[in-house]
Amino acid sequence: ANLVDQAHEVLGAGLHNDYNEFLTALKKLAIQSNVKLTAKREKLLQAELAQKDEAAQPVIKKIHKPGKAEANALYGRYEVIVEGKTCVVEYEPDTELRDTEQVPLLENGGIEAFIQREVLPHAADAWVDESSIKIGYEVSFTRYFYKPQPLRKLADIRADIVALENENKGLLEEIIGGIGL
Repeated sequence: ANLVDQAHEVLGAGLHNDYNEFLTALKKLAIQSNVKLTAKREKLLQAELAQKDEAAQPVIKKIHKPGKAEANALYGRYEVIVEGKTCVVEYEPDTELRDTEQVPLLENGGIEAFIQREVLPHAADAWVDESSIKIGYEVSFTRYFYKPQPLRKLADIRADIVALENENKGLLEEIIGGIGL
């Protein structure tokens, strides 16, 4: 029997609201069956067998070893008990809810203050992905370098139009008259 069938026998039929439990059982079965369960295969299984459910347990992306990471909910690291041990974990983000913010460079309190003031009141479970922080500048070329030409006076525009009309007054008659109709 393949790995998924074995997991079905161990976990039972029906929906399971804890993907982490399913993945743990699958990894144990893979070791017993001498099957290599790569990250690519895990993603494929998740795509094919899992469905998003708001009531389900969050999917753990990474479990940090004790002392290697500090819990900080603002950066998506939470202290939880996993298999009887207190660990710091990171959860898989919901890519459909991902958003970006442009934080002013000179923001008082930095990114943390901005997120707490502008984001967390509206999305309490939001966090900052440290790997996606980019520092840059936005220079408005129009604002700093564009020098608008002064608009022409209405009298000058009117004089140009009258001059063009006078210049082209007989042009249409010459063209039509030249045909010999």
